[in-house]
Formats: sequence, C-alpha cells, structure tokens
Amino acid sequence: MRLVAGLGNPGARYARNRHNVGFMAVDAIARRFGVSGFRNRFEGELAEAPIGGERVLLLKPQTFMNASGEAVADAARFFKIPLENVIAIHDEIDLRPGKLRVKRGGGSAGHNGLRSIDALLGPDYWRVRIGVGHPGIKELVQPYVLQNFAEGERTGWVEPLLGAIAETIPLLISGTPEAFMSEVARRFAPPNDRASEDPA
Repeated sequence: MRLVAGLGNPGARYARNRHNVGFMAVDAIARRFGVSGFRNRFEGELAEAPIGGERVLLLKPQTFMNASGEAVADAARFFKIPLENVIAIHDEIDLRPGKLRVKRGGGSAGHNGLRSIDALLGPDYWRVRIGVGHPGIKELVQPYVLQNFAEGERTGWVEPLLGAIAETIPLLISGTPEAFMSEVARRFAPPNDRASEDPA
C-alpha cells in the first residue's frame, strides 16, 4: 500500500493558493483514476484508488499546513505504511514555476507541512516538489504562497503540469522516481525553461 498526501490548507479561502498546489495535485490524480469522492478520516479527506497495480490512499490533511503531519502520521500508522511508501506533494519556492523534483528524505527547507511530517514520522519519505517560484524577498514569502495562482499561471502551467503528474504517477508508485520525472518532463515543459540556471 502507498500513501500519497497532498499538502495545503482547507477551505475555499485557500483553495487556489500557491501553497495548495499539493491539494490540487491529489485532486488531479483522483480525477485521472476515477475516484468518485473523498471521505473524512484521519483529520483529512481520504480516498483510495488502484494505481500502478498498487492500493493507493490519497490524502488531503484538513489540519492546516502547520499540522499536516498529524493526518499523515495517523493514516500511515493505522495502515502500517512504511515511510518509504509515503509520498508528500507540496509547493517549493526554491524551484522556478513549473519545475518538478522528486527526492527521498532531506530537510524541510522551511516548509511547515514537511516540518510537521518530519516531527511525527521522521524525514525518510518521498517528496514531490512542485516549483512555484520565489517572490525575491524573504519577508514576502508567506503572503506570496498564500496568494492565488494568477489566471495565466493556472492555465499556462499549473493545470498542464498537474495533468502530467496525474498521468505518470504510476511510475512513481511503482518505485521508479527517475522515470517519473523524465516522463513528466517529456510531457510538460515549464515556462522559461531555457533560463540559464535552475536554482535547485
């Protein structure tokens, strides 16, 4: 069994925020695999789908970002899911908009959702990092990630990238993260991808 947790904040007020791109990704995966609805469980919204030959739980914690680990840890412990089978999808300000990176373990880099999961489960889970860009000034990070994606961003790269993630997630579920990243890159080119250097 695998657990795929999208990180974000609950409620309509936050639904289109950059910080909620993890929720958006889980919703895209659910649509792609015909999940009819989520149910309230483990302080989150939970659904199940067969993906890549595996039983996969899709989770959107409803505890607000700073306490995301409570829902993720509760679900992982109840179903006895080892950390190597836990995947967190989240926004990443240190990647350019539309860039995607996958890694296992590491630090939280100031992301409160990851910090919460780390505190309750440890760091050795998989992270799917979706670049949303940086406002350029540290003090502007919080208002920036809590802003909605602009319409041009949403249609220009957010929805196409999430579609590519949903279509290729079976590769990640099956344990081939490099193939997953390569296939997403083949299907989707981030905006300004010809810039000189990737900040990550």
